[in-house]
Amino acid sequence: MGDKLHRGDARPVEWIVSDRLVAYPDALEQMRARAATIAEGRAAEAVWLIEHPPLYTAGTSASESDLLAPQRFPVYEAGRGGQYTYHGPGQRVAYVMLDLRERGRDVRCFVSGLEGWLIDTLAAFNVTAERRAGRIGVWVRRPEKGFDREDKIAAIGVRVSRWVSFHGIALNVSPDLSHFGGIVPCGISDQGVTSLEDLGQIVSMPEVDMALRSAFERRFGPTAAVPHEALVSAA
Repeated sequence: MGDKLHRGDARPVEWIVSDRLVAYPDALEQMRARAATIAEGRAAEAVWLIEHPPLYTAGTSASESDLLAPQRFPVYEAGRGGQYTYHGPGQRVAYVMLDLRERGRDVRCFVSGLEGWLIDTLAAFNVTAERRAGRIGVWVRRPEKGFDREDKIAAIGVRVSRWVSFHGIALNVSPDLSHFGGIVPCGISDQGVTSLEDLGQIVSMPEVDMALRSAFERRFGPTAAVPHEALVSAA
């Protein structure tokens, strides 16, 4: 599977990090525009790392009953797969715009690769995260909270159009976990959410970004750092 997810020509993926909170509508517009230019062959693939102000997003399978506090934060239609999720400061969101025509044309393999990327990243901080059948994302066992208790530490929600992916992953580094109380995260009510901070791992966002980049390169191939302006100009 690893070879399948690597480009045959080893062209680097542009690695873009924003150092400010990015409004969700702005991010959505820029991400969609960049994905379109990738599909047209006019731009390189990109991974865009950002943080959002506090907000909720609804995926295409979101149930209205899972939005418990609709007035708490702004709610946006995301256009990705999945249900409701939360984004906010202290959570590293990575929007992944890859050309799957060059990476095996296998969406299931791609999603599994994203899960593996997160698992590898968390292992760098001595956190054992796992996949779960029927539950997209990665999970951490919490036996101290009760029998069979598991908490979600990272979410995955993607869309593929013209074989180019967009949206991506959200890794809980140090968000306010009480903010998840306004939704039923990803439609799962019998498990919880956690973060690196909640698990006792106090790390900075730049440290997380370094681990994300190293793990990404092992799974998907080389990257090249570029400024945020490159995302906009290419789109």
